[in-house]
Amino acid sequence: MARRGRSPILLLQATAFVSTLDRFAMPPVLVAIAVDLDAPLADVVHAAGIYFLVYGLSQPVWGAVSDRLGRVATMRVTLLLAAVCTIASAFSGSVAVLGLTRGLAGGLYGAAYPSLLIYIGDTVAASVRQREVARLMVGVATGTALASVGAGLLADVATWRAAFVVTGVASLLLAWLLRKLPEPDVLRIPGSPLKPLGLVLRSRTTMLVLLLAFTEGVVLLGALTLLPPAIENAGATTAVAGAATAVYGVSVFACARAVGRLSQSWHPWRLIVLGGAAAAVGCALMAVSQAPAMAVAVAALLGLAWTAMHSSLQTWATEVLPAARASVVSLFAGSLFVGSALAALLVAGLADAGRYDVIFLTGAVLAVPLGAGAGLARSRWHRPAEPVGS
Repeated sequence: MARRGRSPILLLQATAFVSTLDRFAMPPVLVAIAVDLDAPLADVVHAAGIYFLVYGLSQPVWGAVSDRLGRVATMRVTLLLAAVCTIASAFSGSVAVLGLTRGLAGGLYGAAYPSLLIYIGDTVAASVRQREVARLMVGVATGTALASVGAGLLADVATWRAAFVVTGVASLLLAWLLRKLPEPDVLRIPGSPLKPLGLVLRSRTTMLVLLLAFTEGVVLLGALTLLPPAIENAGATTAVAGAATAVYGVSVFACARAVGRLSQSWHPWRLIVLGGAAAAVGCALMAVSQAPAMAVAVAALLGLAWTAMHSSLQTWATEVLPAARASVVSLFAGSLFVGSALAALLVAGLADAGRYDVIFLTGAVLAVPLGAGAGLARSRWHRPAEPVGS
């Protein structure tokens, strides 16, 4: 367990805030970047996809590194290096350079959120873990809302480049503040660093959880990434699109407390089904209309989907294979963002053609089996005993 003292939740929320701030700073300014760099929107969407792809692929690596280096040390080092890459991306003169610098930043920021989940898994009892995961989402909500409003506003009144300078400086500050966060005592698996991966591959339930995370990334993060350009395609300004998308962050903030309370009395499968239904309805509404008023309602529904379904799946990832928790959580996060990246890459052409109705209708169709399948699987699963020292 971590050393006793002041609750670390504020530092954990701050880390979630900064990593989310960077992750959501790009979607509201995709159109502004395309105009400034005189590049097709599809190319800029690809650059965003590269960020999510590297962000996702790097996370299993950081899980193994954190087992050796330590959870907090891994977060501090990667945040420091990510700050350098993020500030460098603000000075990109082409989509190629932007894709490179954002990709490097994504790979480094990929260490943050899974390390937070692993930290909670290492230090919080399973019976109340989902409540703490939901509290962690306060940082996610604040980062999402501020990035959505702030990045779009900065692009309208100054330049899109300022958003990346802000996230870079915030990362530098956080890397310094995290020195106050105690390292947890971790039960390490002796032998090769690849041994936990073997445990994961032999667990059918764990592999199912990873598949569900991948699909969730396609549906939820894919929809959220393309929400701002869809609103702009309907005639709204960058600032208006960012403000509408920021409702997602407000929704996550409001729903996190409610989901935390419900998790103490509701079985997780009910929360998963609730989230899947919210995602399906939200994507279906966005397929009908991309007007700002509709987008506000959709953003609120996506926020509910994220807090109800995603927090349940995240908590499941910390429980499903306790002996290889770091590997499972890192692979879960990696699967989520690889799914998001794949979605961005596959629909870039449709986005460039303004076919957002097709994009969001596809998301609505996928959300139905995701919510139903994940809910059914979770209802049949029973938590194993935690190993001593976890």
